[in-house]
Amino acid sequence: MKAKLVGINHVALEVGNVEEALDFYGRIFELTLRGRAGRMAFVDMGDQFIALAEGRRQEPDAHRHFGLVVDDKERALTAAREAGAEVRGNDFRDPWGNNVQVVDYRQVQFTKTPEILGAMGLDELPKTDAAKAEIRRKLGPDAVS
Repeated sequence: MKAKLVGINHVALEVGNVEEALDFYGRIFELTLRGRAGRMAFVDMGDQFIALAEGRRQEPDAHRHFGLVVDDKERALTAAREAGAEVRGNDFRDPWGNNVQVVDYRQVQFTKTPEILGAMGLDELPKTDAAKAEIRRKLGPDAVS
């Protein structure tokens, strides 16, 4: 029997400078610094985190990206634009060439527990009908109300 994927614990993102990355991403998202180690900073994302690692070693990404789930996609994209990011559709590129796709929590098929949402100050963040239908298809008719 194979192991089942449960979720993502964290993503390590290479940046040119950790302080500049904290400033850049802090203009787009509310950041809570979990800690630091050497040339890395760890930022909480609910029950997960993102690691910002100093020392970008590759050219800007053309197609590779990662998706961040937010409570308000349009607000995040507007903030990214205001922070100087190149924004295309639901994606933006940070100053180090990392592509970030912004996804609205209400529209995705995964859920957070009420305790995690509450701790994040997101008590009221209802799923769209399409997201609820996808959850029901995967987990059964009583999975979400």
